[in-house]
Amino acid sequence: MTTKDFCIKWLAYTLALGLVWVVEAYFLSAIPLFGVKPMLLPLCAVAVAVLEGASGGAGFGLAVGLLFDATTPGIPGVTILLMVLLGLGLGLLAQYVLRQDLVGCFICSALALAAIDILRVFWRLLLNAAPLGAMLALAGKEIAWSMCFVPLVYLVFRWVFNRVPKATVL
Repeated sequence: MTTKDFCIKWLAYTLALGLVWVVEAYFLSAIPLFGVKPMLLPLCAVAVAVLEGASGGAGFGLAVGLLFDATTPGIPGVTILLMVLLGLGLGLLAQYVLRQDLVGCFICSALALAAIDILRVFWRLLLNAAPLGAMLALAGKEIAWSMCFVPLVYLVFRWVFNRVPKATVL
């Protein structure tokens, strides 16, 4: 793969990420279902990790983590590290254990969203922000609402994946 092909590929993924972020930030945030808004940015990192594997997932996880950290309140830097680790781990899982398709993306997305919400619940427990039952109920609703968008996010990134240059093996 040439440098030009490499740049085109990741620019296309970045544009798709921007599109999904605009939909999440400006449209879906206006329609909370059961009091929660879906998290689509982690789904973007998962979709690329499933399609591209561990190294692509970790690299794109870094980009998603930067955007997620800049647009979501929380502990600065933690989401960046978390997205990189999720991209790496779920990319490996999809590459070597699961299939690199929509079913694999569903499984990896559920794992990613659960990991994010477990860390959020744990952090808020340390701060005594709310009772555990209320936080778990909220996390469950957020995961369920976000999982509804896995097929759409996957299809966006699958469309990009099918149209960008691939590495050639000689």
